[in-house]
Amino acid sequence: MEKNGKLKVEIWSDVMCPFCYIGKRRFENALEQFEHKDAVEIVWKSYQLDPTMQNNTGQSLNEYLAERKGISIERSEQMHAQMTDTAAELGLEYNFDKAVIANSFDAHRLSHLAKAAGVQDQLEEALFKAYFTEGKNIADKETLTELATSIGLDAEAVKQTLNSNQYAEEVQHDIYEAGQVGVRGVPFFVLGDKYAVSGAQHTDTFLGALKQTWNEVVPASIDGPVCGPDGDC
Repeated sequence: MEKNGKLKVEIWSDVMCPFCYIGKRRFENALEQFEHKDAVEIVWKSYQLDPTMQNNTGQSLNEYLAERKGISIERSEQMHAQMTDTAAELGLEYNFDKAVIANSFDAHRLSHLAKAAGVQDQLEEALFKAYFTEGKNIADKETLTELATSIGLDAEAVKQTLNSNQYAEEVQHDIYEAGQVGVRGVPFFVLGDKYAVSGAQHTDTFLGALKQTWNEVVPASIDGPVCGPDGDC
């Protein structure tokens, strides 16, 4: 339990990770059922599935996955079709045929700016939707500026961040931390600095983890009649 009375949940994620968007929605569904949801503070942490990825608007995601995993285009298409069906069950629309191959480093830097402004979760949602649903280039500065300002970030602050190396160290530190806490894939959730949940688990699993963490991390308190130091009883 944090000093500010919040139960912190850290989520390591990459914008171009399909399971991360699915995990986000499943966790949110669990949170809606959690009795203490208003006391949960979500912190998004940066992670890159492919730090060396080059922006490539001429290659399809099916071609990229096939090349990266050493599989056929047909198998890549099958995998994406299965992922699309899973996402649809949660109300998410995946259009892999429109996805733009792009390095996510600048998007992660922007996420740290959004965190400082208190709108990190909103930006993460906008980035996921832009990549998976709308087929937008999440490495393009104009696109990132448009997304950031749409959720309330100051345009000048966004441009200053994107045209500099601001928050680069924070992104790298998140990635370093991932190695320290044992992240081998994303999404990866750490609840209350105590429990870890790896992968896009089902909603019931997340809800159980929230309840267990709350019960073990938050001290039990039973209110009853008391006397104060000023003599009032």
